[in-house]
Amino acid sequence: MNAKILETENLTVTFDGFQALNQLNFSMDVGELRVVIGPNGAGKTTFLDVITGKVQPTKGRVLFKGKNLRFLKEHQIARLGIGRKFQTPRIYLNLTPRENLELASNRNKNVFLTLFGHPSNAEKNSIKGLLETIGLRNKADIPAGLLSHGEKQRLEIGMLVAQSPDLLLVDEPVAGLTDEETYNVGELLLALAQNHSILVIEHDMEFVRQIARKVTVLHQGSVLCEGSIEEVQNDPRVIEVYLGQPQDS
Repeated sequence: MNAKILETENLTVTFDGFQALNQLNFSMDVGELRVVIGPNGAGKTTFLDVITGKVQPTKGRVLFKGKNLRFLKEHQIARLGIGRKFQTPRIYLNLTPRENLELASNRNKNVFLTLFGHPSNAEKNSIKGLLETIGLRNKADIPAGLLSHGEKQRLEIGMLVAQSPDLLLVDEPVAGLTDEETYNVGELLLALAQNHSILVIEHDMEFVRQIARKVTVLHQGSVLCEGSIEEVQNDPRVIEVYLGQPQDS
């Protein structure tokens, strides 16, 4: 039996009487790539907010590698090994991709020294390999503000990886991307999944088909069903509450 990297037990979050999460029970294995889908209001973003400590649960708990995250601050949870990529890229537009990755990998060091010091050969090789992985080697030294939206998404995913988290939380990484950019982000996540545990929140069903191994469907704050993309797509409950609805974001 595989070790669990993430588990939730009866996770409930209530905002002013509205139940965003309703006794949510969820688990994923170490090394797993999991995709979470669901209609608007299903609780997907709140789910990530609770995992990362941005929101405290009303009831229940989150376990990361068996450790209860209840009452821990966001920065404490991040240091335990959970990294999160938000929907909108959060990168330094005036810095190059190389400098963005150097900053991310040296987040516990002095920013001035990171930008104006001399990285070791090991650090240089690590950044070089990461630039290759995210497909930005040829644009490593131009301002990140000149990158396309898809390239910015891949850069931020690279920045997340540079922090060496055990679990990557990726929130709607292909929103607003072209078909080609969407495919490239999917291939990047599949490559990273060989060495990382990744949880992806997504609306784009073509993208889900590209990357999904196991899919969890949320509805009204609870798990509606889980399985392969084929099993999920053919589940009458999913067709009713999600796939039969317009897939806006």
